Amino acid sequence: MSARPGAARSGRDAPAIRTRTPREVKRSRRPRAHSCWDHLYAAPLWPLHGANLGTLLRTCDAVGACLVVPRFPWVPEALARGNTLRRPVCVHWTGDPLRWLERQRAAGKRVLGVELADEAVRLADLPAARRATVMVLGHEQHGIPPDALDLLDEAVEIPMVGTGASLNVAVAGSLVLYRLAGLL
Repeated sequence: MSARPGAARSGRDAPAIRTRTPREVKRSRRPRAHSCWDHLYAAPLWPLHGANLGTLLRTCDAVGACLVVPRFPWVPEALARGNTLRRPVCVHWTGDPLRWLERQRAAGKRVLGVELADEAVRLADLPAARRATVMVLGHEQHGIPPDALDLLDEAVEIPMVGTGASLNVAVAGSLVLYRLAGLL
């Protein structure tokens, strides 16, 4: 019988993987919560479901990104319900999504849309963000509106082999955020 990699050869199998304690995990992360990283933004500017915003908010905290959301009446409650961290996270509010995107481009930020488009970069080929980047997510049924597509610097596509045409905003946004943060 051969031992698993990393296992002790004492006659019985020892665990090959040691999990870190919550204290060890906490020590290895950033020392305090950020107020604004000003580097990576997730912008679901046309949200459909509040549950997706809460999930995306959690991912933003995990990768050190800020969340940008419109001032719809139901959004604050959705974010509060979805913030299972129970501490403040970086949220920016916007009124008109198109004007907000125009201001981000004028400020020199890269504007990247998660969208099925002819010139889209495949997720696996997307490099980590090297400058301030806004990741735009569209409406789950209609995608990014045509007027907003004109404001994108580029698009990224998440390849799928199943029968669905797209993923929900939280899943798609989380995959792209981890890639942009250089964590995948």
